[in-house]
Amino acid sequence: MSLQTDSAPRLQAAYNGKTYENTLPTTVSPPSGYGALLKRWLFDKAERAPRAPLGPFRADAPALAAPVPATALRATWLGHSTLLLEVDGRRILTDPVWAERASPSQLMGPKRFFAPPLPLDKLPRLDAVVLSHDHYDHLDPAAIRFLAKTNVPFFCPLGVGAHLRRWGVPAARITELTWWETAALAPDFTLVATPARHFSGRGLTRNDTLWASWCLLGPTHKVFFGGDSGPFDEAFRQIGEAYGPFDLVTLEIGASDPEWADIHLGPDNALAAHRLLGGGPLLPLHWGTFNLAFHAWRQPVQRLLEAADAGVPLLLPAPGQRVDVAAGPLNSRWWE
Repeated sequence: MSLQTDSAPRLQAAYNGKTYENTLPTTVSPPSGYGALLKRWLFDKAERAPRAPLGPFRADAPALAAPVPATALRATWLGHSTLLLEVDGRRILTDPVWAERASPSQLMGPKRFFAPPLPLDKLPRLDAVVLSHDHYDHLDPAAIRFLAKTNVPFFCPLGVGAHLRRWGVPAARITELTWWETAALAPDFTLVATPARHFSGRGLTRNDTLWASWCLLGPTHKVFFGGDSGPFDEAFRQIGEAYGPFDLVTLEIGASDPEWADIHLGPDNALAAHRLLGGGPLLPLHWGTFNLAFHAWRQPVQRLLEAADAGVPLLLPAPGQRVDVAAGPLNSRWWE
C-alpha cells in the first residue's frame, strides 16, 4: 500500500523516543484523587448498569453478507465503538470488541450490558479493520486473533501493530500511521489517521502507542470515525477544513465525567466537535455497552437528545440495527 504524508502544517503528536504526548496539556489522573473516585463508585446512586437484561439484539447476517452497492453508505452499530461500515462498495470494521469484559481479565472488570448482536463467525468479508487506540474497550485480543485468520488488512496508529503481530496478524497486513498520514485502501478509497486527544496503554504501560481518529474517504462518501478524544477544537477544525463536511460523523458520548474531561467528549462536547467538523449525520459511539463511568447508563443519549438542536441529524439505532444514512434521522429509543 502506498503511503504519503500531508505536507500542510498541522497538529502533531509529540514523541520523546519512548512515549507519545498530547498537543494540549492533558490530565489523565482525576484532579480530586482516586480516593474520591472510589467513594463515588461505592456510594453514588446512578443506575450505571441496566437493572433488567438488555436484548437479545440481532443483526441481519445474511443481509450484511450481500454485496455492498458502489454508492452505499450504511452503518451497523455493534456496541461501544464497534461499527460495521458499508461505504462505497467497501466494508470497514472499527475497534472490534466482542469480549464479555473490557478488562485484562475476563473474570473481572466492566461487563457487557448485552451480547454482541453479530457473532464473530457471522461477520461478512471485510475490506479493512480500523483501530483508534489500544485500550481494552477498543482492542480485544480474541477478536483480533479471529480476524487474523482472514485476509483483512489492519490500519492503526503507530505502535499498535506490535499488539496485532503478537496476536497473529501478519506484518504485511498491518499499516501503522501517524496523524495526517494516508493509506490507500483502493485506488479511489483513502484512509487518513487524524488527531485525537486521549492516551493509550494496556497493563502497566501508558502512552507507548499512539491514538488517532480516522477519515474514511471513498469515491462518493466521506466518514469520520472519532475513536476516543477529549475536547480538541483546533484539531476538529483542521480535520473539518481538510476533509469535511462528512456524510457520516461518529463521535463518543459516553464514559464521560468532569474528573476526566480532557480525554472524553461527553454529549455536549461531542456536539461542539460535530459543528467544527462541518456537521452532517451524527451517530454516537462509546455508550450503552460497558459500565465505565459514574453517570447513569442512559444519560449520554438522553443528554444528547436534550442538547442537540433541530439541525443535527441524529442516528440512534438499536445495537445490530443497520442504518441507511441517506434515509435520514433515526431514533430507535431502544434504551427505553
